[in-house]
Amino acid sequence: MRSGNEPATARSALRLRFWLSVWGLVWAAFGTTVFSLAGRPGWAAACGVLFLVTVVDLGMVVRHLRQGPHWQPGRDIPPYEPDHGGTGR
Repeated sequence: MRSGNEPATARSALRLRFWLSVWGLVWAAFGTTVFSLAGRPGWAAACGVLFLVTVVDLGMVVRHLRQGPHWQPGRDIPPYEPDHGGTGR
């Protein structure tokens, strides 16, 4: 249910996603290195692909963080009416 103050109280999970991407980046690089040295090319390739996916995700998160806050409706925009579980179809 909307209370009407969501734009003022909304929080983004981008910083959490950033740190999770950094954590994944470290582990994917570690896995790629270890599996390469251990002679497991299949696992090294899988970790390398995961590394690339993590780099792309990290780049997108950093881009979104640098964009800053986006437009939010002002106080003159009324909140949506709450859904009371009716058959509003």
